[in-house]
Amino acid sequence: MICLQLFYEFFKMGLFAIGGGLATIPFLQQLIGKYGWFTSEELVNMIAISESTPGAIGVNMATYVGFQTYGILGAVVSTVGLTAPSVIVIIIIAHYFKRFAGEPIVEAGFYGLRPAVTGLIGAAGFEVARISLFDLQRYIDTKNLIKLFDLKAIILFGLLFFLTNKYEKHPILYIILAGVVGVIFKFT
Repeated sequence: MICLQLFYEFFKMGLFAIGGGLATIPFLQQLIGKYGWFTSEELVNMIAISESTPGAIGVNMATYVGFQTYGILGAVVSTVGLTAPSVIVIIIIAHYFKRFAGEPIVEAGFYGLRPAVTGLIGAAGFEVARISLFDLQRYIDTKNLIKLFDLKAIILFGLLFFLTNKYEKHPILYIILAGVVGVIFKFT
């Protein structure tokens, strides 16, 4: 039963998460409450791992959730579920695209999809920032506004934001740098 649920949920994600792996994050957030397969904090870790490992982020996250939920079979089922709609849709689009590419209604559809995808990715990015940079529970427990902010995480975010905008280096360099600084911050 879990394998069918995994396939169904990831098939839906693959069908409707237009714009790449980050567009799957809102769908994954819904799974937290629906099935309890993982927590919000685990989702942030999942995103970090998926972005740090080779491959498409959406596929990596599907594999991660599937494996965590139902082992190797769950990983395979989730990954196939996520990728199947893309394969089906691409085959259909490739067949008809040349005939309809210049049609005004097709162009209008793509015009509407771009900001929608941007909004979904922005909302997901906001959620990741909220979980990564702020500790609402610690603030609630202490009623101390300073405790709301994870100062080390904010410093790391600011540093990497500055560096990536000032120096165009390969993203792997920044991922390694963030990992090293994270280890240093965690143990100091």
